[in-house]
Amino acid sequence: MSPESKKLFNIVILGIAFMFMFTAFQTCGNVAQTVIRSLNSTDFHGSGYTSMAIIYGVFSASNLITPSVVAIVGPQLSMFASGLFYSMYIAVFIQPFPWSFYTASVFIGIAAAESDRRTVFIALTVISLVGTVLFFLIRKPDSENVLGEDESSDDQDLDVNESAQNNMTKAVDAFKKSLKLCVTKEMLLLSITTAYTGLELTFFSGVYGTCIGAINKFGTEEKSLIGLSGIFIGIGEILGGSLFGLLSKNNRFGRNPVVLLGILVHFIAFYLIFLNMPGDAPIAPVEGTDSSAYIKPSKEVAILCSLLLGLGDSCFNTQLLSVLGFLYSEDSAPAFAVFKFVQSICAAVAFFYSNYLLLHWQLLVMVIFGFFGTISFFTVEWEAAAIVARGSDYRSI
Repeated sequence: MSPESKKLFNIVILGIAFMFMFTAFQTCGNVAQTVIRSLNSTDFHGSGYTSMAIIYGVFSASNLITPSVVAIVGPQLSMFASGLFYSMYIAVFIQPFPWSFYTASVFIGIAAAESDRRTVFIALTVISLVGTVLFFLIRKPDSENVLGEDESSDDQDLDVNESAQNNMTKAVDAFKKSLKLCVTKEMLLLSITTAYTGLELTFFSGVYGTCIGAINKFGTEEKSLIGLSGIFIGIGEILGGSLFGLLSKNNRFGRNPVVLLGILVHFIAFYLIFLNMPGDAPIAPVEGTDSSAYIKPSKEVAILCSLLLGLGDSCFNTQLLSVLGFLYSEDSAPAFAVFKFVQSICAAVAFFYSNYLLLHWQLLVMVIFGFFGTISFFTVEWEAAAIVARGSDYRSI
């Protein structure tokens, strides 16, 4: 297999593996609070919001050391180990206990009958494990330096020792670069935008589905609407990703118009959610809520908002990844580690306060961060555009 074919093969395998893993995990996260809330009437007592807060809290801390770990053990084993932890978290829902539920949340970094719940989460666990195993199909690139036949064993041992030392050096350097990047002007500005993506990630992946499932005025279809909402969030992500991600190379107007579209789409979604859903929906008891907002709760409006949430999120993420890839093209791992660190810690904070804040306060927090995050992104993008106009390379660290 040629090097180009091998790269394409690896990309396809990675895409399929992550599709399986995150189909299972995102589905689990979307219904976690609803499932746990239905179990709280039994001997089990826990919170899906708290679980997700633990996941993203640990995830945020681990992101700063991730480049170092990958430098030592390699990307293949790192992804395989991560996949096992994802699968373990999902498997906990088959027969949940508070200690195992929260412990599995650390390692990560549907009010139906019990048999139905077990069937669903067994299926999700299997799907996640299939994606994890697929990582072993990734083929390593051909080594440029092949040992000669006359090379002695002492030389080979020396190469192994030097390789180990190089890995440790790379690990330390990657960690230092991650810390240095945190205090640069560009990363500080982009951190406001990244913080917003963490907050809205929490909202559409965990809180919004819980709100839909808690509204009794949706009738008997309230729980099934959670799955339908997740589908339309995914459709919005696909539309935005394909339109603004794949076509970004031919975009003459830069990244700002896409981010502006994303924040406008989100503001429309937030306003419709504010009108359509009662304030106590995120923290409603297992019986749900009979409250109303400013209009009669509409299933059609709720699903439309799911589509808008996914579309707006894809606008932000495609452009954030694009600008990070441009600004730090020569050494992108530390930059993306900082990006995931900020995003994850904000997601953790948002999942924590979701246990207590009413819906309209959560929407207000996102509106404030979304506004200032958009302004800060514009500032960085204008600087990037000036760099392109001068035809010079960017250096931040």
